[in-house]
Amino acid sequence: MFIRPCYRRKNGKRHAYWALVESYRTARGPRQRTVAYVGQLDAGSRLGVKRAAEGDGRSGETQLQLWEDDTPAPEWVEVNTSAVRVENQREFGGPWLALRLIERLKRDAFLRRAIPKGHDAVPWSVMAQVLVICRLCRPSSELHIAEHYYKQTALNDLLGVPAEKVYDERLYRALDKLLPHKEALEMHLKNQLGELFGLEYDLLLYDVTSTYFEGEAKRNPMAQRGYSRDKRSDCKQVCIGLVVSKCGMPLGYEVFAGNRNDVTRLREIVETMERRYGKADRIWVGDRDDSAA
Repeated sequence: MFIRPCYRRKNGKRHAYWALVESYRTARGPRQRTVAYVGQLDAGSRLGVKRAAEGDGRSGETQLQLWEDDTPAPEWVEVNTSAVRVENQREFGGPWLALRLIERLKRDAFLRRAIPKGHDAVPWSVMAQVLVICRLCRPSSELHIAEHYYKQTALNDLLGVPAEKVYDERLYRALDKLLPHKEALEMHLKNQLGELFGLEYDLLLYDVTSTYFEGEAKRNPMAQRGYSRDKRSDCKQVCIGLVVSKCGMPLGYEVFAGNRNDVTRLREIVETMERRYGKADRIWVGDRDDSAA
């Protein structure tokens, strides 16, 4: 057996690919057949394949000589696997997939238009991407993202933002930058998700949850005492109403004062969705407390 070059032209250049060929005798004379294609090989790799093809030389057959005798020998390094350890391991797959999804939904382009780049070291549109990716991969607080999770990911390389540029105050300010664009962002995502997944919005599911505050929350006028789903009537709270499609894809959310009753919340959320997306023959589904009217 021997190896033979096969030439192909690609992008105007001539490339050599190698095949392992075997010679054999037939009634009509000697023939050759390809045993395997081994792709592109450097000089050392070709010599290794050539020696393996020649075998131990006891067959008595003469091999075709394709290269000169001064071809460099293959090089290798012995590694003590018991002494190998992993350092600076970082999460890559989840953040990479989340970033590709953001680009597919054109959310990054929307944020660049909505939040123009100023004189900040890191654009706020990029910090918003950090928040979204981290929430998708490891839901946690902004403080945990800044002090722990971001450093454990490959986002430094994917987004080009050093870990020292991601801290809790910058993440909180990124949320403040996003808030004025909430309605426009929800409409953008609804349109993009609808096209990407072929979503239908003829049936909408609505539910309310609440979150309470430890402390007086004096600077938040929406923090009020009301019916507590968390069994913490001693704390002020806000209520959050979420609307999703029948397959669970979010359509929008609204935050209500903690003392608002269910009937007024439902009326407002329906009016908000109709104002935003137009009136249509939709069916609304909610639990007994939320849908009572």
